[in-house]
Amino acid sequence: MRDILVTLIVFGLLPYVFKRPYIGVLMWVWISVMNPHTQGWGFASTFPFAAIIAGSTLLSLVFTKDAKALPLTPVTGIFIAFVLWMNVTTIFALYPDDAYIQWNKVIKIMLMTFVTLMLIKTKQHVQLLIWVIVASLGYYGVKGGIFTIKSGGGDLVWGPEGTFIGGNNEIALALIMTIPLMHYLQIVSPNKWVRRGMTAAMVLCAVAALGSYSRGALLAIAAMGGFLWLKSRKKAGLGMLAVVAIPPLLAFMPDEWSKRMDTINTYEEDESVQGRFNAWWMAYNLAKDRPLTGGGFEVTMPELFFRYAPNPYDIHAAHSIYFQVLGEHGFIGLALYLLLGFATWRTGSWIIRNTAKRDDYLWAYSLASMIQVSLIGFAVGAAFLSLVYFDVPYYLMAAMVVTRVLVEKDLKEKAALAIIEKRTGAQRQFGNLSPSQSQRIAGDSG
Repeated sequence: MRDILVTLIVFGLLPYVFKRPYIGVLMWVWISVMNPHTQGWGFASTFPFAAIIAGSTLLSLVFTKDAKALPLTPVTGIFIAFVLWMNVTTIFALYPDDAYIQWNKVIKIMLMTFVTLMLIKTKQHVQLLIWVIVASLGYYGVKGGIFTIKSGGGDLVWGPEGTFIGGNNEIALALIMTIPLMHYLQIVSPNKWVRRGMTAAMVLCAVAALGSYSRGALLAIAAMGGFLWLKSRKKAGLGMLAVVAIPPLLAFMPDEWSKRMDTINTYEEDESVQGRFNAWWMAYNLAKDRPLTGGGFEVTMPELFFRYAPNPYDIHAAHSIYFQVLGEHGFIGLALYLLLGFATWRTGSWIIRNTAKRDDYLWAYSLASMIQVSLIGFAVGAAFLSLVYFDVPYYLMAAMVVTRVLVEKDLKEKAALAIIEKRTGAQRQFGNLSPSQSQRIAGDSG
């Protein structure tokens, strides 16, 4: 039944992609983030929905008469440079065959991010994009939260198998990133039931994140929660929700969970943590040996651990976005990745600064603030996960860029209109004067 439902939705919406290409972007985000076909047990689990949607969207992009220029901002410039650099490091990869397989996966995500930047053009498009992300990840948050409550916190929450968020650590981080986006929808929605539903979903996502038993998620949710409170205009309401919800949630979790979290204080004795440190040293030593290009994609190889790791027999993936990109793409790649995050943050700060205390831009102010909160959660939680190519942060980057373009354009138009109205008013006021006097006074007033 689930297979049939996903198939009907995809093929039912495909004709609309050619009329409104942005629908193709929304479908792609839904398929790539939620992976609904993995929730079936039949033909849909292996059916190439993503390829069909991507192909249809690219075809509609070619033939559409709508504006489709890539917004030229510092963020997009750095993003282009980062993608180009990944192509360079692939050419010089230590394991070309393995690197090409990973490159093929990553480049599709990056291509569709560029398509997102080109086709998401309006406030409505941006808000629909956020709704799709929230619905896609919120499904697992609500489901995982209910599961945790029913099991008494005794069983781990996992994501959809075979995806970026399939592991317990990964799904926890994804849900933590979703909570601020839910709060954004709560702020801008005029429907009280949507607002109440978002409150319940936020709590259940937090429960599911705790139910993952992820120590990194605990650190991420603490950072995200604190920043969420600082950024929110409704500090009293959020503070009250935290006071009411957090103590019961922590008390609800079983002793096994508490013991797991307590190992944060004794990380020197934890084999998993030491394995991550070993992988980080391997990535750093590899980058020192190949500072420009790193090792290319797929460097978790026994030979490299024997050459560069303190413990050559403890072979782990990087388990950190920072050391992952350092090992795979060198110091230049790491610099571009960090610069991309910084530029995205600065874009959000520009939006916040120019829309503060203006009700007509409440949506933009709130969205920029909540995306920043979401990215804080990602920056902290992904410090312990190999999620450089997780697509959601790139979609949020695109939403931030498009929002700035919209706000900047609208502010300029309003400023120009105000100048015209001011000059027109001056001309009317001094209409009984000579033409040269009127023009001089109107010009001075402008």
